Amino acid sequence: MSSTFPHARRGEPAYDPDEVDEFLDRARRAYTGEDATVRLTATGIRRTAFTLRKGGYSAAHVDAALERLEDAFASRERTSVIAEHGDTAWYRDARTTGQDILDRLVRPERHRFRRVGPFAVGYDPRDVDPFVDRIAGFLQTGATLAPEEVRTAAFRPRRGGYSEAQVDFLLDAAIAVILAVR
Repeated sequence: MSSTFPHARRGEPAYDPDEVDEFLDRARRAYTGEDATVRLTATGIRRTAFTLRKGGYSAAHVDAALERLEDAFASRERTSVIAEHGDTAWYRDARTTGQDILDRLVRPERHRFRRVGPFAVGYDPRDVDPFVDRIAGFLQTGATLAPEEVRTAAFRPRRGGYSEAQVDFLLDAAIAVILAVR
């Protein structure tokens, strides 16, 4: 993967080029095994964030590259676990995580996640609930849901809304399950 991305146009989100290049170099060393001290996982890639800088790399281009990188790491992690423990263990872990997600999503709408205080801002439950219903549909019936849809899910802010940390954690777990069963 090239570490050169187009620079963002004026007014578009842009990431610090030095941070992006440093991260991609670290990811390359981790993936190739060139440096055994560098550990990186698909989850670590998903949680990576860069400082916004004017004139930096186009956030859309970097994000797309990170999604491909996450997919590659997830595939390699899957292969490694299956080789060591067998595919039964791999799918058992994915089913367990999927069931944990479903256990939360069977709660009544607007009560699926902890709420922030009345003066704090969280995610609007009117946006979150229909989206997580799609995740439940994927887990229960195999309805189509791509990891990109979960990665790019955005919810309006609302005072007294859902805890962003809880929702984000569930979305991360859903992405891991989707990648596990691909």
